[in-house]
Amino acid sequence: MKPPLVLTLFPLVLREWRHHPWRHGVAVLAVALGVALAWSVHVINASALAEFSAAVRSANGEPDAVLRGPPEGFSDEILGALSADPDIELASPVLELETYAFSADGRRWPVKVLGVDALAAAPLTPQLLPAVAGPAAEREAAAWAALDPGAAFLNVAARSRLGLQDGDTLRLQAGPTWKTWRVAGSVPASGTPMVVLDVASTQAAFGSAGRLSRVDLRLTPGASRAALQQRLQPALGSALQWASADESEQRVSNLSRAYRVNLTVLALVALFVGAFLVYSVVALSVAQRTPFFALLGVLGLTAAERRSLVLLECGALGVAGSAVGLALGTGMAAAALRWLAGDLGGGYFPGIAPSLQVSALALAGFGALGVAAALVGGWVPARHAQALQPAVALKGLGAAPRRAPPAWPGLALVLAGGALALTPALAGLPIGAYLAVAALLCGGIALVPAVVHALLAGVPRPRGALALLALQRARMHRQTATAAVAGVVASLALSVALTVMVTSFRTAVAQWLDTVLPADLYARTAATGSLADQAWLDDAYAQGLAALPGVRRVEASRVRALQLAAGRPAVALVARPLADPSASLALLAAPLPAHPTRPGAFVSEAMVTLYGAAPGQPLQLELPGAVLELQVRGVFRDYARQFGTVVMDRSAYAGLTGDHRLNDLALWLAPGTDAAAVQAAMRAAAPDPAMLEFATATELRRISLAIFDRSFAVTTYLQLVAIGIGLVGVAASLSAQVLARRKEFGLLAHLGLTRREVTTLVAGEAAAWMAAGVLIGLLLGLAVSTVLVHVVNPQSFHWTMALVVPPGRLAALALLVGVAGVATSAFAARHAASRQAVLAVKEDW
Repeated sequence: MKPPLVLTLFPLVLREWRHHPWRHGVAVLAVALGVALAWSVHVINASALAEFSAAVRSANGEPDAVLRGPPEGFSDEILGALSADPDIELASPVLELETYAFSADGRRWPVKVLGVDALAAAPLTPQLLPAVAGPAAEREAAAWAALDPGAAFLNVAARSRLGLQDGDTLRLQAGPTWKTWRVAGSVPASGTPMVVLDVASTQAAFGSAGRLSRVDLRLTPGASRAALQQRLQPALGSALQWASADESEQRVSNLSRAYRVNLTVLALVALFVGAFLVYSVVALSVAQRTPFFALLGVLGLTAAERRSLVLLECGALGVAGSAVGLALGTGMAAAALRWLAGDLGGGYFPGIAPSLQVSALALAGFGALGVAAALVGGWVPARHAQALQPAVALKGLGAAPRRAPPAWPGLALVLAGGALALTPALAGLPIGAYLAVAALLCGGIALVPAVVHALLAGVPRPRGALALLALQRARMHRQTATAAVAGVVASLALSVALTVMVTSFRTAVAQWLDTVLPADLYARTAATGSLADQAWLDDAYAQGLAALPGVRRVEASRVRALQLAAGRPAVALVARPLADPSASLALLAAPLPAHPTRPGAFVSEAMVTLYGAAPGQPLQLELPGAVLELQVRGVFRDYARQFGTVVMDRSAYAGLTGDHRLNDLALWLAPGTDAAAVQAAMRAAAPDPAMLEFATATELRRISLAIFDRSFAVTTYLQLVAIGIGLVGVAASLSAQVLARRKEFGLLAHLGLTRREVTTLVAGEAAAWMAAGVLIGLLLGLAVSTVLVHVVNPQSFHWTMALVVPPGRLAALALLVGVAGVATSAFAARHAASRQAVLAVKEDW
């Protein structure tokens, strides 16, 4: 069976590549960079999630069902009833908490503590038992050793982080004091640093007597989990939730999904603009090889086969670019996993050190994306090769001016983009917003000819012949403006959108920091709400600080984590002084008046989105031993906690719960007071000097903005890539056009136009088209940035911000793109208007 004719002719394409290696190499590199960035982001997140899942499975084991309570735990009185139930074969109690441990070098590190009943846990969670090699008798002895209340067992990550060996003393923080255990062995569980203790020892040491976090269940053969749940749930109450063993894995996957998807979409921007460079390169190549395609047409190659030959070339570019990009992206991911521990700034996988995880299916999918981008970029040049008339093209005559496409498809796409931007999130992801951005970009590019026509229609007829020629040709050939400035429109729109989004976000964060950091000095006992329950100071300590020299005022806060809904992350409850909420919180509107009977609460935007806690609504919070009936008085912005924050007055909180512990301190100092001296005095007065972390307001602001700038540094790279590809696209498109106009330039030269005048003529046409491209790019960029700021951010991360447009930066960006586009077109025209163009007129004479 003979191969298709286009495959037989493919060696001719390879010869073209050998003659112009740099041109096609740039196209391959553009595809490779897009694939590499998107693939590396996917691999990093997939590897981190896989490692986290493995760690969860090793810690949770494989029970048939799990009863899980809120973060503060639940009473262990139900354990007897569960063990006596005929449908339950085994009930294994577990107490989970997070606290700090002292390393061998005297530093505090967060660790996860699991209190287990070794005998009950052995069949369900073998990864939590001491890993002892040898005969069965020694393994049984190890299980009994796990019941020793003074013994602690560390996994590999904890041993490495803390630098402790068997026989060393382990110190764990329990409130303002430290408790000690003897390191008696190891456990094979993977993941974050973990310490396994006896459950009774854990309850006594950490003030959780009679409390559990979960109960792992193994059912008797033939028992139904659904039937058991239906029978026991009324007696268990709403505080306990039935869950599967992999619920924690699924919950973290869902929590990080929006972050991962948005990061991947952002990375695909490079691949999107890479398609335009493929278009430019292939368009130039097709224009230069017009006689070649014409000759093939005369020799019998059909129009469809000419199109297939060009698409085959584009597919080869995509395959080469995808192969390079996948290899490069894998290397980037491996380096990131080694140096960044797979976090990428999202904070969803703390302490995870994942290994590289590569899926063959995902590898093929991202490779196919690169090939698809190359094929999309080459579709229009392929259609041009299909549409050329061989006999006319062999004479070197260009195609007759075509009628400009209608404006209604572009308008329809823009309107569709606006409609899609109004759609709600789908499964927690702004799918409609992504489609809106794509529709806006495609619609804006489709409107280029109409905008060119509108801009040039009002231009008065110039007196000079040269200006008249430039104006008339720009008007008559406005349909070619789409090909010439499509890359500029896309790249400028994306650059404007990213610039406005980052500027808006940074301005919002800076203003928010000004509101939430009014004090001079800040101290905290724990970095997260889950750690705060085991690292706290008492109220007497805060009262004593007011007597320190140079301290004018002290405000103490209590932070704790609360589970409001199953399957969702815990929200933060912050109890702090609220004498003037408008001054201390970044409120979206004036607070409502206080309720006559219920204490007031202020919630972050995420609470409104996720839990419907709107102003004026009651809010119920269940705490151990107390149920808080609050009234929502206002909503505030909180860029530090993505999944919800509730703030209430500390005196009201202490009166309702009896909890006088504190985690955060804010101090106002007298002018001229040495902050370092105050820190030293605070450490000396603390039960343990190591439990306090300090920072001034200036330091916190600088660190926060530096983290923000590092997180968005990738947008600068994407802007540079987009603008570079857009300008290369302009140069390639105009070069392709001037090559097709060699005879026209030759005739103009015979009519007396100098090389400089011909260059000026082409530059004038390009200036008209670039003006339209820059105008559409700016408008599209503002539209896309509006979608990113007002739709993507609220739907993905549950916070809002004001749209901030930096006019100076946008004007400089537009001027740079416009001038660079005209300059590249003038350079291309100067080369085409050489003596060879004059001789080209004689080719058919």
